[in-house]
Amino acid sequence: MIDNSAQEREHAPPRSWRSALDSLRHDIPASLVVFLVAIPLSLGIALASGAPIVAGLIAAIAGGLVAGALGGAPLQVSGPAAGLTVIVAGTIEEFGWAAACAITVLAGALQILLGLSRVARAALSLSPAIVHGMLAGIGVTIVLSQLPLVFGGTAQTSPLGNLLRLPSLVLDPNGAATLTGLVALAIVLGWGKLPAAVRKVPGPLAAILAATALSLVAGLDVSRVDVPGDVLDLGFVPEFPDGGWVDFGVAVVTIALVTSVATLLSAVAVDKMHAGPRANLNRELIGQGAANVVSGTFGGLPVAGVIVRSSTNVHSGARTRMSAILHGVWILLFVAVLAGALRSIPLAALAALLVHVGAKLVNPAQIRELRRHGDLPVYLVTLVGVVALDLLTGVLIGVAVAALTMLHRLLWARIHTEGDGGQWRVVVEGALSALSIPRLTAVLSTVPRGAAVTLELVVDYLDHAAFDTLSDWQRSHEEAGGHVVVDEIGHPWFARGKAGEPTVHKAKAQRIAPRWFAPWSEWQSAQQGEPLPVPEQRGPRGSSMRRGMVEFERRTAQLVRPILGRLADTQNPETLFITCGDARIVPNLITSSGPGDLFTVRNIGNLVPGRAEGADASVGAAVEYAVGVLGVREIVVCGHSSCGAMTALLGGVPADAPGLRSWLAHGEPSLARARTQPPIRVAGSLPGSAADQLALHNVLQQLDRLREYPAVAAASRCGELDLIGMYFEVGTARVHLYDPESGAFTSAAAAGSGQNRMVTG
Repeated sequence: MIDNSAQEREHAPPRSWRSALDSLRHDIPASLVVFLVAIPLSLGIALASGAPIVAGLIAAIAGGLVAGALGGAPLQVSGPAAGLTVIVAGTIEEFGWAAACAITVLAGALQILLGLSRVARAALSLSPAIVHGMLAGIGVTIVLSQLPLVFGGTAQTSPLGNLLRLPSLVLDPNGAATLTGLVALAIVLGWGKLPAAVRKVPGPLAAILAATALSLVAGLDVSRVDVPGDVLDLGFVPEFPDGGWVDFGVAVVTIALVTSVATLLSAVAVDKMHAGPRANLNRELIGQGAANVVSGTFGGLPVAGVIVRSSTNVHSGARTRMSAILHGVWILLFVAVLAGALRSIPLAALAALLVHVGAKLVNPAQIRELRRHGDLPVYLVTLVGVVALDLLTGVLIGVAVAALTMLHRLLWARIHTEGDGGQWRVVVEGALSALSIPRLTAVLSTVPRGAAVTLELVVDYLDHAAFDTLSDWQRSHEEAGGHVVVDEIGHPWFARGKAGEPTVHKAKAQRIAPRWFAPWSEWQSAQQGEPLPVPEQRGPRGSSMRRGMVEFERRTAQLVRPILGRLADTQNPETLFITCGDARIVPNLITSSGPGDLFTVRNIGNLVPGRAEGADASVGAAVEYAVGVLGVREIVVCGHSSCGAMTALLGGVPADAPGLRSWLAHGEPSLARARTQPPIRVAGSLPGSAADQLALHNVLQQLDRLREYPAVAAASRCGELDLIGMYFEVGTARVHLYDPESGAFTSAAAAGSGQNRMVTG
């Protein structure tokens, strides 16, 4: 038998060629679909811009061939964009078509410089409310400028003029033009509801073809597209104006920035549609700039990334940038071969298509999203500014409103008072700046002179003016016989306010644990600026625990109430946690757990008494209830460093503590284990004291005691219960878990990453 496999492999194309050919199988059909969408849109945008009709096709060719080849977003398709029609129309009206092309060339050069400067991502810092408001304003302007053409009239110079002119045109329409326009509009609106097989033909193309066929078959007398006979004559040369260089420069910068922002936003949106390589935004700017230079040089409109064509490209199955390039090739061939066919298209049909495109720029989903974020006013102001004034002014107004909104959110504090009998509480939340001083002084003036006041500051920032206001008020209030306690949550901006010494930078403030982590005495001492002694037994009202309970009611209860509400009638903990009664051990803190997570047993030395008759039964009862009734999945025995119980076992229990002596008798087996078994390591080293070494052996001894309980043994045999040994180093705040394979306690972080097994049985 002859083996031809080696010969076939020898003549087979390289893998890179096979991959390229496979991509072409997807890119060619996608490029044809995009081409069919781009033709009518390019013609309509040129019409709306007041430019020669062929300028839209030239821009589409440049966007496909140049931006497609050089850009950094492989699946993005570029061409003339509806969002630029208002700018381009104003530019043509002010400078003329030849100068407008020169502006496009210079705008492209500026884009190239921006791309080389690697500042593309800075454009993404522009508020989405401004961008969407700008596009919506452009969309409204397009609709108002094209509706008169649909009804056979002519567009006015301003959107307001078109709006005022519209009623008379609707009442007295041009029958032929209105018929073709409404037919085209009806088709493009209803195309999405047709069967999928029909929708393989793009809706815009179907609308233009149907309206054109209707006008030709019925012999309607309508205005049609004017295409020059020498459409391929490339002798066009852009021209610079004779004067007005400041306005000329503003136009260059405006077109460069708007096309850049539109392109980058489109590229980011396209990235979300596919799983291929992400866009290189700086390279995309360079590619777009080169396309604008080419388009302007040959008499085309400005070029930008277009989301309509790009999304069509992705959804049609494009794999690489060849789809965008080929769509430009098809448009070039169309212009070369079938340019004369464009003269049959009714202008009213193109205008109807643009009405649909413009209306889609006002996106209800985006409006709802902006409303949820509180940015709807910025959107509306930008939209109205673009329609009523002009694009640049509308955008600048939107930027100003967005900046004021941001300042309001950042620098506007919430200030109110709370009265509780003779006690007053002034609460300030947010950023306290000079902008809030009028309201701050008004609230402070309502506090009676001489009253006891708690000034509760939950502020992200406190500026100089606000600091002086609070400091002066505190001083004057106390001089009048009152008393002010400053209670700061977070950074102590006003810790030494009475002394007039602000803490300006967070790095200079004393670092303390948040209240919900630190012991009561820690945060109470920190907030008062002086150390507090350990509370005496003088009743709950004056104790630190009393203050802690008040803190819980004020700040924590409302946060955990939903969780505790669900747990009110049931508990389903996963873990039985047996640990020492030492005040330094906080189980929920070292396990990052909360209500309902741990079923906890605490005693001196984290001991588990045996099941012999007469032994203490409280721990055994808890074990049987946790395993048999609650069905916990694991039991943790947690020992710790510097344990007083272990020290007492080694040194002897005082004679005047018979109850402690009786209880610690349950730890004698642990003492015997430590004397007969090899020492145990923690994180690779031996503990520095005999008491800490005993604490490690004690954890393992209590795990052995647990296995003597029938409920524990049965659940362990069935694989329904794990026994875990834990050791907490108090001084370093380190948690270690016992690894039976190494016979040592290792870092909980290593065990959690799967490097060590922490289950001991």
